[in-house]
Amino acid sequence: MTFTRQTFNTRRDLLRLAAASVAGSSLPGLAQATWPTKPVTLVVPFPAGGGTDAFARPLSAQFSKLTGKQLIIDNRGGAGGTVGASIAAKAPADGYTLFMGAVHHAIAPSMYPKLDYDIEKDFVPLALMANVPQVLVVNPRLVPGEFKDFMAQVQKNPGRMNYGSAGGGTSHHLAGELFKLQTKTFITHIPYRGAGPALQDLIAGNVDMMFDGLGSSAVHIKSGRIKALMVSGGKRNPAFPNVPCAAELGLPDYTVSTWYGLWAPKGTPADVQARIVDEMRRAAATEELKAIWASNGAEFGSLTPTQFGSFVSSEVKRWAVVVKASGAKLD
Repeated sequence: MTFTRQTFNTRRDLLRLAAASVAGSSLPGLAQATWPTKPVTLVVPFPAGGGTDAFARPLSAQFSKLTGKQLIIDNRGGAGGTVGASIAAKAPADGYTLFMGAVHHAIAPSMYPKLDYDIEKDFVPLALMANVPQVLVVNPRLVPGEFKDFMAQVQKNPGRMNYGSAGGGTSHHLAGELFKLQTKTFITHIPYRGAGPALQDLIAGNVDMMFDGLGSSAVHIKSGRIKALMVSGGKRNPAFPNVPCAAELGLPDYTVSTWYGLWAPKGTPADVQARIVDEMRRAAATEELKAIWASNGAEFGSLTPTQFGSFVSSEVKRWAVVVKASGAKLD
């Protein structure tokens, strides 16, 4: 064959097209294989010291150990966790900003009529990270005795006792309102900017009690700074076997849990989503993280991203019913 300049140019162009085609087809796989190539930001929509933060920080440590890249905790508290959620929803959808929210974000649509984000439409669900029961904790100096003594005090002094929460519309708030509804009592609600500040005031004696997730209360219960009177649901928690459950105390329908989930902004590439889920599950499978989850009375979520999305939708509907029945309002 005689090679002319035209033949050479034609073959060169064909080779370039073939190379470009191969490179283009391998980009998604390459992105999946290489994520993360830089630090990842995890928006936690509450101040340090709360339940979400208590699970995010050990997760961050294991993620960094396994991937060699930092998972930077960005605490953005305010308005029952909705400020941080709004910030995360508007972040670039490139896999380098993630959001660790909680049950509060399934409650918020019923409590905040003018949210500038939609937890179901502006995020993609990745994983249910942890699930813990709510626990009724008190300052033992202010509320001595066991559950029956506590109830006698509440019934004798309607409105004089108070409970702190992570903010209006959070699970802490709704757990308190549901308790009041089922026990026909009145306890004054005091909202904070997160569970951490509320717990500090409980320890200091500035509030009487909290309905809190075990994730943030566990360390303080073990130290004796606060006392657990009841865990929600129909069974005792293995981490605190001496604390009676609600069903034992005459409240069979008092079932409130705090769950923590992981989302990414809508538009995050599907292959990157898959990588995120793989790495988070790898971190959660480490002995260190399993021990921390167990000590906080938590169970690791076993849902797939699709199942987690369906779970969130069902929680949004469930809490809308509770909000309506309890008459809960933002303070």
